[in-house]
Amino acid sequence: MNKKKVFNLAKGFRGRAKNCIRIARERVEKALQYSYRDRRNKKRDMRSLWIQRINAGTRLHSVNYGNFMHGLMKENIQLNWKVLSELSMHEPLCFKALVDISRNAFPGKKNVVHPPKKVSIPVSVWYVGRFVSLVSLFELDV
Repeated sequence: MNKKKVFNLAKGFRGRAKNCIRIARERVEKALQYSYRDRRNKKRDMRSLWIQRINAGTRLHSVNYGNFMHGLMKENIQLNWKVLSELSMHEPLCFKALVDISRNAFPGKKNVVHPPKKVSIPVSVWYVGRFVSLVSLFELDV
């Protein structure tokens, strides 16, 4: 690259990186490497964000992401992650219809009944100026 182009790309850099040609050339080259790398990382990050939003939307209707996507694939509904993400955020009724279609196509493991857990809660009591711990344990069904 010629000098003029390097200095044009180095505008806004700090210190001598904006006005000394050797340092500016190195910094511009590194900046272009970062921009090349981060254009790919941006796509990766956006896809991850869309999947998280879809997963949050499907879990509101008690379906997980994998079963939802598998049901859409079985029904041959070809919507990309970006569109599904937008629907889950801004059009909840439309997204619920998609979840219902997906659930009918692939119900997954529904009606799984887990036995209630017993939780012990320690109760502490003050007794004549001294601290007595674990006086009684209550069992609760959660």
